Amino acid sequence: MEVTNRYITTKAHIDGKPEESDFEIKSETLVLSVQPGSNDVVVKNFYVSIDPYQLNRLKSFSSSQKASSFAVAIAPGEAIDAYGVGKVVASGNSEFEKDDLVVGLITWGEYSVLKGEYMLRKLDPLGFPLSYHVGILAFSGLSAYCGFFEICKPKKGEKVFVSAASGSIGNLVGQYAKLLGCYVVGCAGSKEKVALLKEKLGFDDAFNYKEETDLKSALGRYFPDGIDIYFDNVGGEMLEAAVVNMNAFGRIGVCGVISEYTDAGKRAAPNMLDVVYKRITIRGFLAADFMNIYADFLSTTTDHLRTGKLQAIEDISDGVESIPSSFIGLFNGGNTGKKLVKLADE
Repeated sequence: MEVTNRYITTKAHIDGKPEESDFEIKSETLVLSVQPGSNDVVVKNFYVSIDPYQLNRLKSFSSSQKASSFAVAIAPGEAIDAYGVGKVVASGNSEFEKDDLVVGLITWGEYSVLKGEYMLRKLDPLGFPLSYHVGILAFSGLSAYCGFFEICKPKKGEKVFVSAASGSIGNLVGQYAKLLGCYVVGCAGSKEKVALLKEKLGFDDAFNYKEETDLKSALGRYFPDGIDIYFDNVGGEMLEAAVVNMNAFGRIGVCGVISEYTDAGKRAAPNMLDVVYKRITIRGFLAADFMNIYADFLSTTTDHLRTGKLQAIEDISDGVESIPSSFIGLFNGGNTGKKLVKLADE
C-alpha cells in the first residue's frame, strides 16, 4: 500500500526569529512496508511535540548542538525529528508489531520511517489521552519534576518564582510547588494567562511581565521577604531581576532561556556579587539526565492527575500544515500550556 506523506522542513538555517517563510511542506510517496529482516519501523504519527529548543537545532550554529544528542543540528531540507506518539503500520523489528501504539522520536510529518538506531518504545496509555504522553507524562512533565525536586530541592513553605509560568513546563512547576506547600508566584504575558495561573492552577499570585517597567522592583513587590527558588525558563532580564531578589542559599534551576534563542546579542548578566555573597546556586539541567527517576515521576504525576490535584494544560493545533505557525507562536507567546500538533485521529 502506498500513501502520500507530507512533512515539514526548513528552506535555510534560521538564525533569528522564525517566520512562516522559513518552512515548507514536502510530499513523498511512501510504501507502507519494510524489507524483510530489516530493523525498520514505519509509524503513522498521531501527535508531535512543538518545543522552543528545536530552534537551536535549526540554526547555522548553536553551542547546544554539540552538547547533547537530543540537540544535534538539523540541516535545511532534512526531516525534523521530535517527540511524539503514533501507531506502527509496518515493522521489521521484532519488538514492534503492526498497530502497536508507540512513543519516541518521530518526525514533524504524517508518517515516520525509522531506520538504524532510533528512540521508540511501546506505549501503555494508562487510561490517559495519548496527547498526555507527549507532554505532561513525557519530557515536559519530567523537566518540571526533576528540575523542581532534584535541582531546586524545595522545602515546604519556601517562596518560589516561576517564569513563563503558563508554558508547558512552568505551569507544572507551579502546581508541583503548591502541592508541596510552597508560596508560588508566576509571570506570564497576558491577563488571560495570569488569570489561568491564579484561578485554575492555584498560584498564590501572578503578574503580566509586559506591564512591568522594572522587573527588579516588580519581584520585590511580590516577594517582600525574598525568593528561595527561581525556576528559570526565559533567561535575560528576568534572571537578572530574580538574582537581585534571591535569599541567601537560594537555588535557581535553569530549564531554558527562550528570550535569548532569537537574539544572539541578548545574554543574561546577573549580579555575580549577589551570587557570591548570597551563596546562590545556579544550575542548568536536561530532563534526559534524570531518566533514573522517571518511574517515580510517572507514578506521582499519574496519581495527582487521577485525583484531580494536577491539571494538564494543552494547546493543540490540527494538521501538518499547522506545525510552522505552532512553532512560531512559541516565540510570540501564542501558546498556553503544552503545544502539540495532532496529525491524525487515533
